[in-house]
Amino acid sequence: MSSTPEEKMKHLDEMTLLLYIERQLDRARGLEVSAHTLECHTCRTLLRAMERESRLLTRAMLEEDEPLPSRLAQFQERARQSMQWIWGVAFGLAATGAYALYTGYIQPWQQQMEQAGFGGSNLLGLLIFQGAMWKGWQSMMTLLEVLAMVTLAGLGAMLFRRRIRRGSALALVFAGFCTVLALPTVSKDETIKGDIYLSGERVRVEGTVEGDVFAAGKDIDIDGHVSGDVISAGRYLRIRGTVDGNIRSVGNTAVISGTLGKNITWFGDSVTVDATGKVGGGITMFGGTLAIDGRLGRDILFFGDEVNVNGGVGGGIRQKGHTMIIGSGAQVDGPIHFEGDRPAIVSPGAKLASPVEFNQMEKKQRYREGGYYVWQVIWAAAFILFGLVLFALMPKFSQDAVKSAEHYGASAGLGVLVLCGVPIAACIACVTVVGLFIGISAFFLWYASLYFAQVIVGAVIGQWLMGRTSELWPLIGRMTVGLVILRLGTTIPHLGGWVKLAAILWGIGAISLALYRRFQPVIAPSVPSAPYSPPMPPNTTVGGAVPA
Repeated sequence: MSSTPEEKMKHLDEMTLLLYIERQLDRARGLEVSAHTLECHTCRTLLRAMERESRLLTRAMLEEDEPLPSRLAQFQERARQSMQWIWGVAFGLAATGAYALYTGYIQPWQQQMEQAGFGGSNLLGLLIFQGAMWKGWQSMMTLLEVLAMVTLAGLGAMLFRRRIRRGSALALVFAGFCTVLALPTVSKDETIKGDIYLSGERVRVEGTVEGDVFAAGKDIDIDGHVSGDVISAGRYLRIRGTVDGNIRSVGNTAVISGTLGKNITWFGDSVTVDATGKVGGGITMFGGTLAIDGRLGRDILFFGDEVNVNGGVGGGIRQKGHTMIIGSGAQVDGPIHFEGDRPAIVSPGAKLASPVEFNQMEKKQRYREGGYYVWQVIWAAAFILFGLVLFALMPKFSQDAVKSAEHYGASAGLGVLVLCGVPIAACIACVTVVGLFIGISAFFLWYASLYFAQVIVGAVIGQWLMGRTSELWPLIGRMTVGLVILRLGTTIPHLGGWVKLAAILWGIGAISLALYRRFQPVIAPSVPSAPYSPPMPPNTTVGGAVPA
């Protein structure tokens, strides 16, 4: 009841009404409250409000997804409509960027590798391992260094957040970071016992390292003495000192002017052994140009564009590429096997242990071979099996993706963005130790979605031909028919690649659209409220009559 005596006789308090709604009052008290709410307008209004609040609270506790209020839903719809033109601009820019990336980098590399006898999966492997050959590698390295240092700074702040409040501890932390930044140089009179890890825009080793050198940077100079191996990744690698071990590197250019005790393994653009350079072992290289003006102790295994020999080679040469030039100062002590576009250019003054064995590189048209179509049948069967497994494991999501693919405009535009954006985001996430697992997982999911995308497009094509269905096995049958038609389209000479690319863009956009809609909040429908009827007190019937 209320606090004053007069209000105690007129109105009921909230606790009494709440106990009444929850049927916690005894029978006599429930009859009194029921009779009072029928006569008192104020208490009846309060009872309705509390009953509505209790009903909404109960519904919210029982529902899995909390509905979005209608006014917020209207605001979200208006914001979504106003952002459509921004999405269009983003898709256009993504398509332009993908075209520029393909024409500026991928297509020239593909032509170069095809001249060297590589194609398909081999080209993909070379692009992965020779990423440092990209002319913009130095900018990418700078970005990775900045991100790595920011991550280290954040982790250090988290680990020492309780101690860096003091000025001395804070100074110590900053001094440590300055020391890390200053590590890329080993001075002339310095001796490092053991392995060393160096990173920076310019890495210099002028002293002595009694172990291996792991270096990453824009310019890497080895002017001192390294008793172990040099493992590096960067733009330029210069060896003017002495390395007793091997060189295993990924980069743009390597110049050997000093002495190397063992072998060179190189994934990059060019390697040059100057007239003063000496390599005790051999060279295994995947790249553009190899120039030998000094002395090489053993064999050359080369896959790339050009080999130019004007020095001494203690072993043989095996090349698969575009051009071989053997100058007048060359001396090759072993056999020479060359597979290329045209015969090797051999100077009359060259000293060779045996003549050059030349094989003409033939460019075959795969679609004229019977084995090509056998593999197409095998791939079609693999896609059908893959789609069968996915549709059986994720039937609801697969149907949602097929429905999203019917909006081919939005799916294709979103597919361009996802196809180019997800790998970049995965690579950025892999820079940090925390995001390494997330980045690798995202990349593998993205790669698997390239195949799932063609399955979705095949299901859409099958529905266009045979009609829509919501049942699982009829949908799988339509998917099979559509996949066969799609795989036949990918075998068309000179157009099959574009058909496959269009199917991937369309399908991966549909998958992304289905995921986006899956995680959208549920909007509560505007259902009219039911007519009010006050709750009955316990142990009563309709009309308030008590059974005999």
